[in-house]
Amino acid sequence: MKAILEKIIRLRNPNFKLHKDINTAILISFAWLTFWSLVRGFSLLFYLKNPKMAMLGRAVTFFNTPKIHFGKYLKLGNHVHLSALATDGIYLGVNVGIGAYSRLVVSTSLDHPGTFIKIGDHVGIGEFAYLGGAGGLQIGDESIIGQYFSCHPENHLSDDLNKSIRHQGVKRNGIKIGKNCWIGAKVTILDGVEIGDGCIIAAGAIVNSSFPDNSVIGGVPARLLKQRI
Repeated sequence: MKAILEKIIRLRNPNFKLHKDINTAILISFAWLTFWSLVRGFSLLFYLKNPKMAMLGRAVTFFNTPKIHFGKYLKLGNHVHLSALATDGIYLGVNVGIGAYSRLVVSTSLDHPGTFIKIGDHVGIGEFAYLGGAGGLQIGDESIIGQYFSCHPENHLSDDLNKSIRHQGVKRNGIKIGKNCWIGAKVTILDGVEIGDGCIIAAGAIVNSSFPDNSVIGGVPARLLKQRI
């Protein structure tokens, strides 16, 4: 059984090897959960026409499915919500995993729809994430992201003191996160930020400015702590 399970998991992770302490009872429980995730994944036949070996948790929901595109081995945790009210859509690469209770919401505006959310191949995002896409959000391949991560590619205008902020409109510059980044838990990234390839962002950082490749970033607001090379 171990050999069969290893082969299945290696479809998603070619370097996977079971730990010696994983016993048969754990394997059976894991296989049972995986089986039902795959069964729910086949429900995508009714939504998106092609399940592509997707694994879905309980109560996963979609809005505007024609604008949602994904590669093989998608894994969505319990209660994940994807809303593609967008001029472009939501694009999820190969082997993308999104943790339970996360929300990917391009926008909620019927008069000014957002643009896109694009997540590259082999990206993992922890539970309770919120990813907006109003001004465009791009996350590069091979990035790993902790729990409670949030991205907000939109800012309210507020210069007119004689007018309520909610009626002054918004600006949308977008957010771009490079490849091979490691982003800790509870990081918030704001509109207009570009993060280079190979960056590390410490847990709890609020990022309101851009950083080059291989930066180690932390703090509120985030600042450069060091370069990896």
